[in-house]
Amino acid sequence: MSTLTPMTKIEVIVPARDAPAIRELITAAGATGFTSVSGVSGIGHSGQHSGALLFNEFDTLTMLITVLPIEKAPALIDAAREVLGSGSGVMFVSDTAVSRPDYFE
Repeated sequence: MSTLTPMTKIEVIVPARDAPAIRELITAAGATGFTSVSGVSGIGHSGQHSGALLFNEFDTLTMLITVLPIEKAPALIDAAREVLGSGSGVMFVSDTAVSRPDYFE
């Protein structure tokens, strides 16, 4: 594993209406990109969420995933917590390692 570079992975699951705010925070934190998965389904504190709503995708959940250098993560984590504090959603933060660090710096 010595050929891998340590990074931080942040996954945020929010209602689709809050996804643009999280995308802006990811960009502002200096992340070079993110993956967005719409129509996420599951069950939690807010009850059950269906993956795809036929005529109302605004009420679905979106998962945003980004990987960034460890030193850039705290700013994004703090900002995302503020967004999550006023609505529903969850954030997962984990240590990860990447084989192509130049993609993330």
